[in-house]
Amino acid sequence: MSQKRSIFEEVAETARPEARGGMIDARPRGARRAIRTWLFVLFALVVAMIAVGGATRLTDSGLSITEWKPVTGALPPASEAAWQAEFDKYRQIPQYELMNKGMTLAEFKQIYWWEWGHRQLGRVIGLVWAVGFVAFWATRRIPAGWVPRLLGLGVLGGVQGAIGWWMVSSGLEGQMIAVASYRLAVHLGLAFVILGLIAWYALQLSRSEAELLQARRLAEPRLFALSTGVMHFAFLQILLGALVAGIDAGRGYIDWPLMGGEFFPSEAFAYSPLWTNFFENPALVQFVHRMAGYLLLAFGIVAWLRGRRSAHGRTQVAFGWMGAMLLGQVVLGIVTVMHAAPLALGLLHQLGAVVLWVLIIRARHLARYPIAQSIRGTKT
Repeated sequence: MSQKRSIFEEVAETARPEARGGMIDARPRGARRAIRTWLFVLFALVVAMIAVGGATRLTDSGLSITEWKPVTGALPPASEAAWQAEFDKYRQIPQYELMNKGMTLAEFKQIYWWEWGHRQLGRVIGLVWAVGFVAFWATRRIPAGWVPRLLGLGVLGGVQGAIGWWMVSSGLEGQMIAVASYRLAVHLGLAFVILGLIAWYALQLSRSEAELLQARRLAEPRLFALSTGVMHFAFLQILLGALVAGIDAGRGYIDWPLMGGEFFPSEAFAYSPLWTNFFENPALVQFVHRMAGYLLLAFGIVAWLRGRRSAHGRTQVAFGWMGAMLLGQVVLGIVTVMHAAPLALGLLHQLGAVVLWVLIIRARHLARYPIAQSIRGTKT
């Protein structure tokens, strides 16, 4: 029989079983924050790589190193004899004969350092990726399911190096004074793919798997599909921009909104065979890039207007930034063309494409995984 208790007797607190989360919370979370920091470092290096690559192209420096030596090429010439040997190799390619004949060794060194710096950045990116991946993998700190994604970044980086040499080799023979524009487009396009994957992965790692699962229930499928369309269109425009840069098409028609006083330049199909005009004719290449820019702006405005109707404040803001940057990039492109694409404006326009690309990806991510807010504006 139980003993009677006084109503004033203090009841001892019994230990309660600790609440357990679901299966997602029970899985190893890994070093999400550390991996995200590592990805940010890779992201910054890839952006620098794109910028230096753009400068290398705009200064016509990409063919100054005529060999592909992934390991031994990391060391620049250390003596005058070594510099002269590199210069002699350069003097054997068409660019020297057709464009730079009479160049001095000092002038050669200027273009050599741009290309060497570009390749060196590629090696640094590969080293940072390898050290980070091996360290996280060896200590078993990679979250479940993330090994293939992070390994894939390294594989794409290796492929990018091979494509870089495939691009450079196109300018070493025949009557070429620059790399093939379509190969440049492939090279730049893959750089933006890598950059986009890094940005997406960093956004994924900014929240726990449980938070992402909960956020996905609030997803806006139509807005996500619309932002995906903007992303694909922007990627196409980036490729078209690479074609423009590859043949210096941005320096041929510097009036706006017309081209040489015409809406559609009469020289657009002057090359034979017909298909080569889409890659090699400055008139048609720049015209297509212009028209695609206008269409992308219109598409982006539609996405921005739809994003304004989102139920989530941060999603609205993300689409607002995307729309503002898209307009700014179009204006910057016009200014760049009207000034015949000088180095500073050309680089600024290319970096603008990077910023726009990331803002599109961020808006797309928030359409898929919105951050819910209470009436007071705090995260729920």
